[in-house]
Amino acid sequence: MTLITTTDHLAAFIDRLKGADYVTVDTEFMREKTYWPQLCLVQIGGPEEAAAIDPLAPGIDLAPLFELMRDERTLKVFHAARQDIEIFFHLTGSIPKPLFDTQVAAMVCGFGDQVGYETLITKLTPARIDKSSRFTDWSHRPLTERQLTYALSDVTHLRPAYEKIRRRLVKTGREHWLEEEMAILTDPATYRLEPEDAWRRLKVRTEKPRFLAILKEVAAWREREAQRKDIPRNRILRDEALVEIAAHAPTNVEDLARTRGLGGGMANGRQGTELLQAVSAALAIPDKELPRPAPRVETPQGLGPIVELLRVLLKMVSDENEVAARLIANASDLELIAADDDADVPTLKGWRREVFGEAALKLKHGRLALAVTGKKVKLVELPG
Repeated sequence: MTLITTTDHLAAFIDRLKGADYVTVDTEFMREKTYWPQLCLVQIGGPEEAAAIDPLAPGIDLAPLFELMRDERTLKVFHAARQDIEIFFHLTGSIPKPLFDTQVAAMVCGFGDQVGYETLITKLTPARIDKSSRFTDWSHRPLTERQLTYALSDVTHLRPAYEKIRRRLVKTGREHWLEEEMAILTDPATYRLEPEDAWRRLKVRTEKPRFLAILKEVAAWREREAQRKDIPRNRILRDEALVEIAAHAPTNVEDLARTRGLGGGMANGRQGTELLQAVSAALAIPDKELPRPAPRVETPQGLGPIVELLRVLLKMVSDENEVAARLIANASDLELIAADDDADVPTLKGWRREVFGEAALKLKHGRLALAVTGKKVKLVELPG
């Protein structure tokens, strides 16, 4: 069992990986008490060996690891990579590249939506994974042998699984199907937590511009405060309190203190002062500069049956092509296609149009029909 706790040991391990076509990567982290994920362990699987790297070891410098993540000669293979990438992006300001996500690839290869690691490994390898250590405290030291065994299994079994998925992608010619999903994963904008955009994550019932302006300012304040203190945003102030402040627009300490969940202590302190400043800034914004909600796309009434037919077609196409339905189209896409032949949706572009979009338009216009033969649904071309 290899646990790396020194910079020299890490540098030697990374040096042995140079020239590898690919490495498998996973992380263990904690986030319950912090804003930023606390990296507790990094597992790397190479052609000949695998190791767990302890970022919490005293004096260790992770520079050799980060160098590997930036090395474009070696592919980095993750499963469900988004949170792992967020960690590396926060620590280094860059995204590991080149990158391959076996969860995304599995969707293309017919393993279903967002297939879990254990399920994928069970289907592709003879291994059986003991997940009993999954929810342990990875920040506690020393790590047990059982924890390390579990952690390393996440990269050792991923190697044969990746190779089988890769061969299947090449055989079916679907490598380019991954490009759009991978483009999202490798876009730095996916991982930038800009305080000015924090308000968009909140669910609200009103779309009044002045309300949204106040909500934007106070949500940005909370985000900056949470980042500065490195604690979860709801530990600063809950969502409900932000919405209440935006609705009532308090301009003095007494009014602010009436906010449920805030209280006089916070209202009278530094944070209360800064919240009132945020409200004041929002109230001073000219009407023409107020934030506006994204325009809603209203679908005409009476399209429900068409959407349901498209849903059946999607299920059929998904099964026939062994690709996750969610990767082809979502419910909103189907509604927009039902309303508009030229809807600006991915489903009507590229490979998605080839496998589903064209058939969807034909079905919509009566040039294609769905029929049941035995226990199967089939497509019937109609004259037109």
